[in-house]
Amino acid sequence: MERKYYTFLIFPGVHGKIRKVQCPFYVLHLILGLSLIGMVALGTLANTYARMLLKVSNYNNVRNEREALKTRYRSLENVVSQTNAKLDSLQSLASDVALTYGFGEARRPHFPHAMLSLAVQSNSTLESSYHASLSVFNLMKTLSLTPPLEISRQALVAGSGFDPSVIPGAWPLHGQISGGFGERLDPLSGEGEFHNGLDISAHYGTEVESTGDGIVLAAEGEAGYGNQILIDHGNGINTKYGHLSKIFVVIGQEVKRGEPIGAVGLTGKTTGPHLHYEVLVHDTPVNPAKYLR
Repeated sequence: MERKYYTFLIFPGVHGKIRKVQCPFYVLHLILGLSLIGMVALGTLANTYARMLLKVSNYNNVRNEREALKTRYRSLENVVSQTNAKLDSLQSLASDVALTYGFGEARRPHFPHAMLSLAVQSNSTLESSYHASLSVFNLMKTLSLTPPLEISRQALVAGSGFDPSVIPGAWPLHGQISGGFGERLDPLSGEGEFHNGLDISAHYGTEVESTGDGIVLAAEGEAGYGNQILIDHGNGINTKYGHLSKIFVVIGQEVKRGEPIGAVGLTGKTTGPHLHYEVLVHDTPVNPAKYLR
């Protein structure tokens, strides 16, 4: 069988010798096929590389958006923290105003069954005190009178027959205030926090006294406060004493102002011996310094 060839004539110049090159059909077809395959492979590689560049670009965009969202989230966290602090301050102010003028529903304390009759009598006294105090408030509002805070409190207490000894107006111990009420940096974590009470420095084992007459609602250990005591003084007023080394009272016990209830210690989250003291009005922490003489 005769083979077919492609003949190529090469002219090197005017005086050069003409060269003739013969190439079989199958060789030329093979070269064309390999070239086509190479072009397809090159196109596929270029397409894959372009898609990879697009994915990398999208990944970078997503990462930048994620960092931007993290920054916005931190900013929102700061705004929420500041808003919560302002809300706590407003709640404290509202509780002080409610306590001053004697209005606002008093919450019934949770006493053991043995103290049920005493709780009913206390609730009746609170209701009569509330109505009497509200009458005085309405009278002052009608006359457009605005007495000072302490004068109005004493007037309402005297007008309702309320015993002033239940107001937590005494110091729980003799010491120096080492931590105030409100926003501060946590001494352990260094982060911002709202401090619900006062820290009063004292030597380890110093006796802690009740700041007003009341009934012990809690006398136990708690994670943050350590050994703590919670006393109900009526009219929605409670006091809390934390970081104690010893507890001298039991739940349901009646205590008087100035009566020893515990001793300063190092229990709970603390950096040194001191008393954490809180005043709560309807479960809302208020500044205890307003009550201390």
